Amino acid sequence: MTVLSLRALNRATLARQLLIERADIGVHTAVEHLVGLQAQTPQTWYVGFWSRLAGFTPDLASDLLESRELVRIALMRGTIHLVTADDCLRLRPLIDPMLERAFKGVFGKRVVGVDRDELLAAGRAILEDRPLIFSDLGKELSQKWPDHDPAALAQAVRAWTPLVQVTPRGLWGRPGAAAHTTVEQWLGERAVEPMDLVELVRRYLAAFGPASVKDVQLWCGLTRLAEVVKGMDLVKFTDDQGRELFDLPDAPRPDADTPVPIRFLYDFDNLLLSHADRSRVITDLYRAQDFDPHGPMPRVILIDGVTAGLWTTEISRDKAVLSARGLSKLTKAQKSEIEAEGSALLAFLAPDAEPDVRVG
Repeated sequence: MTVLSLRALNRATLARQLLIERADIGVHTAVEHLVGLQAQTPQTWYVGFWSRLAGFTPDLASDLLESRELVRIALMRGTIHLVTADDCLRLRPLIDPMLERAFKGVFGKRVVGVDRDELLAAGRAILEDRPLIFSDLGKELSQKWPDHDPAALAQAVRAWTPLVQVTPRGLWGRPGAAAHTTVEQWLGERAVEPMDLVELVRRYLAAFGPASVKDVQLWCGLTRLAEVVKGMDLVKFTDDQGRELFDLPDAPRPDADTPVPIRFLYDFDNLLLSHADRSRVITDLYRAQDFDPHGPMPRVILIDGVTAGLWTTEISRDKAVLSARGLSKLTKAQKSEIEAEGSALLAFLAPDAEPDVRVG
C-alpha cells in the first residue's frame, strides 16, 4: 500500500477542514461538510468559521442558529456540537449508545430504582414547559425522586432523550443560560432520512480523512467499527508508522509540499480533537507545554499546518489586544504573517476597538 508521510497526511486533513484555502461556501454547507463544529463554549467556535470561510461574518451563523436551521446538541464524544437541524436528527440515534455508556459509567448507580420511562416523561414535560439548565432540572425532578442525586436525574434525561441548548445562548454577542429543551419542542415535525454507520464513516472521512478505524471511533465515541470500515469501497494507505488508513477514493490529497497559511484555531477546534493519533497536526513541542488539563484550553496558531504557536486576546470597549507567541523561534516572515492575520481576526472579533497585535 502507498505510504502517506506525516506531512502528506497533514495536508490532506487540512484540505478537508477548509484550512488551506478559505472556502467560498455558505455556513450551512460548511457545517454539514464538517459534520458539525465542537461548540461547548457559547462563542469561540465563531473563530472556527472565520478561519475556514471566505467573507464570514458572525451574523451568517448566528442568524441560522436563531432560525433553528443550526442547533447545539450533545453528540460526538458527548460534547456539545453545532450541527444542522437535519444532522441533529440523523446523527443523534447513532450516537445514543455512546451517550448511554458514558452515563452508566458516571451516574448509572445513582439512578438505580428509578423507572426510566417515568423519569423521561417527567423530564420531557418539565423541559417542554420551559427550558432549564441541568441543575434546575435536577431540583425539579428530585421533588418526585427525593432519595436520588438531582444531578444524576438530570443527566439521565440528557443521555436518554435528545436535548438542544436553546438560544439566546450561542448567538453572537448575546448572553444566555445553558438551558435545554427537547429536540421535538425546538424543531417541531421534521422528516429526515435515517443515517447508517456507513454514511457516518463516509462523512467523517470527507471531513477528517485519511484515517484509521481508531480515529473514526475516537471521533464519534462508538466502538466495533472495523467491520463497517473494511466493508466499504475505500482506498487504503499506511502512515509512516505502519498504521492502516482508509479514505474516500475521490477525496482531496494535496501534495505534501502544498503551502499552508497561518491559521488561528479556537479553543475546541475539531482539527485538534478528532483523531486517536493526532501527530498529523499536534507536535511534540506542543505536547511538551504541559498545559493544565483542568485549565482553559489553549488557542493554537497553525504555522506550516501544525501547532506551532499560541494566542490570547484581551478585548474591552475601546481596545483589542491579541498576543501571540511561537513555541519556537519565529522567522521574520512568520511574525509578519501572524501580525497580518491577527489584525484581521481582531477586526472580526472587535470591529469598533483599536487593534493591537503583539507577537513575542
